[in-house]
Amino acid sequence: MSVKAMMATILQNQLTLHGVHSLTPSDCEQIVERLIEQLRELELSLAARELAEKQEP
Repeated sequence: MSVKAMMATILQNQLTLHGVHSLTPSDCEQIVERLIEQLRELELSLAARELAEKQEP
């Protein structure tokens, strides 16, 4: 089982515990995929900011 699939299962389980029953496993996988993309973008943005700050005199 891939990390994304495990994360989607965890997400689905947590949503179910909170009373959300309308999302399918596929919905959860899409949400996890988008979250991973957003984290990558954030990581790149923070790295670029850090690099720019180091280059300032």
